[in-house]
Amino acid sequence: MQKIWNLKQPADMNEVKHLSAALNVDMAIANLLVQRGIKTYQDARSFFRPRLTDLHDPFLMKDMDKAVKRLVEAIQSDEKVLVYGDYDVDGTTSVALMYSFLQNKLTNVDYYIPDRYMEGYGISKRGIEYAAENEYSLVVVLDCGIKAIDKIAQAKEMGLDFIICDHHNPDDEIPDAVAVLDPKQPDCNYPYKELSGCGVGFKFLQAFCRDQGIPEDVIYELLDLVVVSIASDIVPLTGENRVLAYYGLRKLNSNPSVGLKTLIKYAGMQGEIRVNDIVFRIGPRLNASGRIEHGKKSVAILMAQDEEEAEALGSEINSYNEIRKTLDQNITQEALEMIQQNDGWEKLNSTVLYNRDWHKGVVGIVASRLTEHYYRPTVILTESNGMATGSARSVGEFDLYEAIGACSDLLESYGGHMYAAGMSMKIENVPEFRRRFEEIVTESVKKVKLVPTIDIDAKVGLSDLNPKFLRVLNQFEPFGPHNMMPVFLTEDVMDYGTSRLVGRGSEHIKLDLIEANRSSSVFSGIAFSQAHHYEMIKQSLPFDICYSVTENEYRGKVYMQLNVRDMRSRLSENNDNA
Repeated sequence: MQKIWNLKQPADMNEVKHLSAALNVDMAIANLLVQRGIKTYQDARSFFRPRLTDLHDPFLMKDMDKAVKRLVEAIQSDEKVLVYGDYDVDGTTSVALMYSFLQNKLTNVDYYIPDRYMEGYGISKRGIEYAAENEYSLVVVLDCGIKAIDKIAQAKEMGLDFIICDHHNPDDEIPDAVAVLDPKQPDCNYPYKELSGCGVGFKFLQAFCRDQGIPEDVIYELLDLVVVSIASDIVPLTGENRVLAYYGLRKLNSNPSVGLKTLIKYAGMQGEIRVNDIVFRIGPRLNASGRIEHGKKSVAILMAQDEEEAEALGSEINSYNEIRKTLDQNITQEALEMIQQNDGWEKLNSTVLYNRDWHKGVVGIVASRLTEHYYRPTVILTESNGMATGSARSVGEFDLYEAIGACSDLLESYGGHMYAAGMSMKIENVPEFRRRFEEIVTESVKKVKLVPTIDIDAKVGLSDLNPKFLRVLNQFEPFGPHNMMPVFLTEDVMDYGTSRLVGRGSEHIKLDLIEANRSSSVFSGIAFSQAHHYEMIKQSLPFDICYSVTENEYRGKVYMQLNVRDMRSRLSENNDNA
């Protein structure tokens, strides 16, 4: 599918010139900074040199004083405390963070992760009953709970106190817990709203340390857990998240916990670990436990104290990840075949598929795979407890949550946001849901084209990519939402004559490029899954590329590499898109 190239407007030239002079960087770098809202020397200093002292006062968060007071009471009275969290990466890292800290403060503390299949997401009835039956008096909930109005009311009647640490959007009503920590509450004045669930847990511990006169260095040792949550939960890498991720990556690279060190080994990672490595290699392994067996295994490895224990858990978790990959590949293939074999389904504007035998733990991944393949809103359903249950993923600016909400009369339950959602419905409602969802998406397509778009930060020449440029660009890390790796456009490049197809199926292109009509160095690049462009580039005619600049290491030597996102002929009439 032809992609749209969206070249961003250059930043205000006066602001760019001012910043370029103040920082002694070239105009291209200054333009990138101003585009990201960094306009002064002080802004740039905070961006390039994050400091832990830049973190906000945790007591600015609503209910923080109540949460700290209740935890202090529990510790002083040596109460039984249960740490409760979701089964995904954010939830399991949150639980590991809180439990690791509290196990040295309490005689009776344990943790609880709900079963994905038996209990589902969030605070469960079974979890509350477990806490009551085992005589816990305080439950600290992480990465969920902000919508658990009825469950918290039920727990209160049973004599259980709850502290909720969440980061999701609340409904109009807030649970009646002892304390609710969530910066997205409408009456919470906390300055930064985009913390991960583990990040909210960290702020709670930071407040506790300040209240009790405990050096904060104690919790800084847990920042490797926090950065794993930030990266895996795809929260914005701005403000406090940037500070926490910056120092979390330092810890992860220099002295990771025994469990994370083991996962890094099983992921085959060498060299410096970056956010993308967490997203694609560490996170999926931690998620695999909850998808295939039980999320408590992920907490166990994150808190492992010796290498032997971590090794046994790492081997087990890695095997779950292999099972997850096989299920993912097989079900994705079955889903693609289902679309191809049903007349007319390939031409639809949406995908809604149901198969009672598909594994519930991977339907969300399969939905993501299909959106990549067909680039349209996708719902993948399987049978669970007699219902059609599954996950949905969106594309572009299509509001998935709103579309699913418009079909709510067909659903038993649903939740999520603009880009991802989950739902459950009676199996007999699936055909009507498919028909109506397609109708809604088709109506939306008239307003918003469902075409993949590449956002390009700036137009540069290959000759601009000198060592100083790359050195400063590297300091933009850590990259993530709202601070994505810059994408550049360079026009009029040519094959040096040595570009070639690579990969098992020759699906990638190893590029050697020069700028046309000018004497310049040869630039190395890689274009993944773009073999269809090979004939074009071998015609010895100029073409345009959009790409990111990365560093690659080979045999101990570090060199610059262009990660080419897309390319097109200079003769293409579609060049007007850029």
